Amino acid sequence: MTEKSGTKAPIILIHGLWLTPRAWEHWIERYTRLGHQVLAPAWPGMEIEVEALRKNPEVMNGLGVTQVADFYDTIIREQARPPIIVGHSFGGLITQILLDRGLGIAGVAIHPAPIKGVLRLPLSSLRSAFPVLSNPVNRTRTVALSARQFHYAFTNTLTAQASEVIYQRYHVPAPGRPLFQAATANLSRHPATLVDVRNDTRAPLLLIAGGADHTVPTALVRAAYQRYRKSRAITDYQEFARMPHFALGAPEWERVADHVLHWAERYAARHALRSGGGTP
Repeated sequence: MTEKSGTKAPIILIHGLWLTPRAWEHWIERYTRLGHQVLAPAWPGMEIEVEALRKNPEVMNGLGVTQVADFYDTIIREQARPPIIVGHSFGGLITQILLDRGLGIAGVAIHPAPIKGVLRLPLSSLRSAFPVLSNPVNRTRTVALSARQFHYAFTNTLTAQASEVIYQRYHVPAPGRPLFQAATANLSRHPATLVDVRNDTRAPLLLIAGGADHTVPTALVRAAYQRYRKSRAITDYQEFARMPHFALGAPEWERVADHVLHWAERYAARHALRSGGGTP
């Protein structure tokens, strides 16, 4: 496809914990080649390379969900055109918050961290988050995963050797605060993970689950989907049966990336016309 990027909706990609924008590198190349302007900003303080973050993870200490959401909010409002917003893991949670704020023309949350109101707590999720949640002090610290912990949480469908390659390429320590915020959300009236699931005017939302995901099992994503059932805004659910949590570079990532784009382009056009914005 040779259309210029100005004729297509821009795309904002939001990474999650233990990763940086580098994890989107294949998606950026694919979407850019298809004619989209693609931005993948790092979370605040994470603008340096993976190797530098491993040496100096303290720059992420105390970073929380609202701070990250506000950061992307500012970036999106600075764009000339409203974008398609795609987030992975905690980036998927941020995507839902941004759509709730009226931003974007479509949003896709891939294996998203749970919003307030999702009550399920699968054992595999607890095990994946245990390196952080096992110590309350980690709320204000940054925590790395071992290669073995990463294999369980992100790349469990791959061999240990294949997982090690991904671990060395993409893994960085992560701030503990977002995990504590998600874990305690249902004990607070106005937590950082709160989304108005009855919002009828937000842009269309697609929730994607991975059938092999240990960190955000399908039960969590389906529960989030059910939370939106009283909203008249478009909300869809899609499951990829063999996909682990690391959907961005695992086998079949091309299939996921193409599905995300086709869905978003289809519903973004509808939302733009309905909201009076014309063709995106």
